[in-house]
Amino acid sequence: MKLIEGNSGYKVKAPFMIRRKASVNVVPYSDYGMGAVSCMLLFFLCGVLSQANAQYLFQSCDNSNGNYTANSTYNTNLITLLSNLSSNTEINYGFYNFSHGQNADKVSAIGLCRGDVEPNECRSCLKDAGGNITQLCPNQKEATIYYDNCMLRYSNHSIFGVLDISPDFYMANPNNATEVVEFNRVLDDLLRELKGKAASGDSRRKYATDNDTTMNFQTIYGLLQCSPDLTQTDCNDCLDEAITRIPTCCDDRRGGRVVGPSCNIRYENYRFYEQTTIIDPETPPPSTINTSTIKGTYHYI
Repeated sequence: MKLIEGNSGYKVKAPFMIRRKASVNVVPYSDYGMGAVSCMLLFFLCGVLSQANAQYLFQSCDNSNGNYTANSTYNTNLITLLSNLSSNTEINYGFYNFSHGQNADKVSAIGLCRGDVEPNECRSCLKDAGGNITQLCPNQKEATIYYDNCMLRYSNHSIFGVLDISPDFYMANPNNATEVVEFNRVLDDLLRELKGKAASGDSRRKYATDNDTTMNFQTIYGLLQCSPDLTQTDCNDCLDEAITRIPTCCDDRRGGRVVGPSCNIRYENYRFYEQTTIIDPETPPPSTINTSTIKGTYHYI
């Protein structure tokens, strides 16, 4: 296990649990503390740069599923797939599960945005993710990258509807909570409540946020999310696993995250999310999309 600590004191550890063998690279994430100070001094400039050059939190390049070469069919399919994924304007709920190619050269990808991220911002995040991950993992057939607002992963095997715990990471707030017994009691109740709400979502979104307050007036804000292609049972199981890791990663801290490809949780003593975006009730649940084209049209399978 590797641990990286930024100037803000936030810590990233990865991976905590591996279900399949993987070669994992861990890189520094954006520094929240220094970023906040810079924005106070140069608010306008920082706002522009933060949108143009969002920093990823964690990335994994998996060597266990093989490599591809430049200009190969797999490489071409991957580039086409990532472009189709980030440019698709028909989806407004922040979940993309696309595939492209055939047989050994078929690539499957999942793009998932946080439930409070607007569609245009979601596509922008996924576009940045696709550009970065193919540079960070230039020849691995399987890779994953995480941002605050989105997660992108792709593989040469099927990843749709599969519960995956790894590659994962967690982050801990540098500040300790007060009256930790009461804090942890309220936190556990909040996360258990949100777990049920998130898992009961549909095949477009499994996401829930809320807050609660301790007896000494510490407000805790929580966010839980699953990949919507998971069943309700798998989503519950994934979030249960994530919640059990909190004592290891973030014990008695005011905030923390446990993030994996199939689900993630975050809690803080400040509100870090916006109002959940509205999904068109008439939007049909997503099918897996094969972007291999005949006369330029999508194939739904």
